[in-house]
Amino acid sequence: MNKPKILTVTDLPGVGAVTAEKLKESGYDNLMSIAVSSPSEFSEITGLTENAARKVIQAARDNLAMGFESGEQLLERRAQVIKIGTGCKAFDELIGGGFESGAISECFGEFGSSKSQIAHILAVRAQLPVEQGGANGEVVFIDGESTFRPERIKQIAEGMGLDANEILKKIHVARAFNSDHQMLMSEKSEDLVKSNNVKLIIVDSLTGHFRADFSGRGQLADRQQKLNRHMHTLMKLAGSYNLAVYVTNQVMAKPDTFFGDPTAAIGGNIVAHNSQVRLYLRKGKKGTRVAKLIDAPALPDGEAIFRITEKGIEDV
Repeated sequence: MNKPKILTVTDLPGVGAVTAEKLKESGYDNLMSIAVSSPSEFSEITGLTENAARKVIQAARDNLAMGFESGEQLLERRAQVIKIGTGCKAFDELIGGGFESGAISECFGEFGSSKSQIAHILAVRAQLPVEQGGANGEVVFIDGESTFRPERIKQIAEGMGLDANEILKKIHVARAFNSDHQMLMSEKSEDLVKSNNVKLIIVDSLTGHFRADFSGRGQLADRQQKLNRHMHTLMKLAGSYNLAVYVTNQVMAKPDTFFGDPTAAIGGNIVAHNSQVRLYLRKGKKGTRVAKLIDAPALPDGEAIFRITEKGIEDV
């Protein structure tokens, strides 16, 4: 006898109307969102035991055929990846054509290295049609350091010949006041993603509040655990909705470095392992900026020199 086909959340074993309502309130309103959740997280929301939660999640995964797939199938799926260009040929070539959907891209560097400038430029360019190097979608901007400037968006849009008011309407900005608030904003972003065709999430800066809220070595483990959870939320959004995530990161100086650049990104291995593309930005000569590719799954290390102008990023 064939098992009945699971079509909705309420078709899952052990999920009644009350549990389904709890799930909907928490953003778990489709099979995919349940399939990619963890048993502990699911148990906390629904009140089910972890074993019961595991069975529900497994049922969702089985129904969506989430198992092994061939490299050929994966290559076909990779064809759906959208790349958001910067408008700078050298920069785009460095990162394989643009910032990819389905992944977290991190830019780190000292103040004035153009991390936030790139965030503003991507917020405009993500709205362009795909054939023009955009993603034809809206943008969520989680502002952790009070860096978002609508005037700069207007300047970039007008420099590109776009309607600045229309561009600003499609950027959803949330000011985060501490690390917990920032994590909540990233979780709430899913509602906007579902209702507004969001194709880019920006977090500027990823680590600023975590650095302030957790000080000293005694709190390092707690900080890293929360930061890891925050990045997994962003990774899940990127993968589930085929959108790009761009995060900026602060840096620190390593006093034990005797040779080379002593600058290191905050967040250690947690941030490094969760970011698919990592770029180190620094100031160059005569007002230029240099982007150095530190890590990417299928790209060689390299550098690109660029200049920030009224229109955005331009080649030198």
